Amino acid sequence: MAELALWQYLLIALLFIWGGFVRSGLGFGGAVLTLPFLLLILDQPLVFLPIIGVHLLLFSSLTVWQSHHADHSETTVNWPFVRWALIVMAIPKAIGVLGVITLPGALISGFIFSIVSLYAVSYILNRPIRSNNKMVDTGLVALGGYVSGTSLIAAPLVVPVAASRMPREHLRDTLFALWFILVLVKLIAFVAAGVDMQWIHHLWLLPCAAIGHVLGLKFHDYALQRDTALFFRVLGAGLLVVSLVGLGRLFAG
Repeated sequence: MAELALWQYLLIALLFIWGGFVRSGLGFGGAVLTLPFLLLILDQPLVFLPIIGVHLLLFSSLTVWQSHHADHSETTVNWPFVRWALIVMAIPKAIGVLGVITLPGALISGFIFSIVSLYAVSYILNRPIRSNNKMVDTGLVALGGYVSGTSLIAAPLVVPVAASRMPREHLRDTLFALWFILVLVKLIAFVAAGVDMQWIHHLWLLPCAAIGHVLGLKFHDYALQRDTALFFRVLGAGLLVVSLVGLGRLFAG
């Protein structure tokens, strides 16, 4: 990570708290709702993606383990869905990973901001991507595999499909199991390609993510009992503004 001003480091710390909160609170969105803000501070996706990936591996596995031990009667992970999704996503995922390693950082940033803008509009309009068609479901998950390979922001494509196939209380942990496998593959590819994993920055960003993780667990219990549509509308508005600013900076540069 390049030398930054103190206020930039403080903002990055706050954003990793935010990312940890969203990840454990919703079961998705730790990258899609954090990465655009991080790229406004430092427009280098390959700096942040390894850090976000390692955090996801750690906290997703911890959350699933805690959920399993809290309810001994049944698993909280829908493994048939995980297996199906991995089969559908395998080839698009590999193509996406190759792209993020070989393509210019500015191009990847532009792709991320563009995808997030579409997600943001769907949140604002309270019309998230949905499908009740098996072929469309397969297409969404396959596209999610490609997007996951390029930027770890596949959740808004995969979540609607998963949500239609399982009880609400199983959704978060099932997604965590899926994200764990997808991110592990990507991190292995990063290491094989010689990408800097930013290990030194884990020392101060891991505690930040842990704070957000604890807060997110409390929010998850709250959200299971209530409608969170307003939360997503406000979030979508903020994401749209940030993404448009990011795209503007890219075009201006």
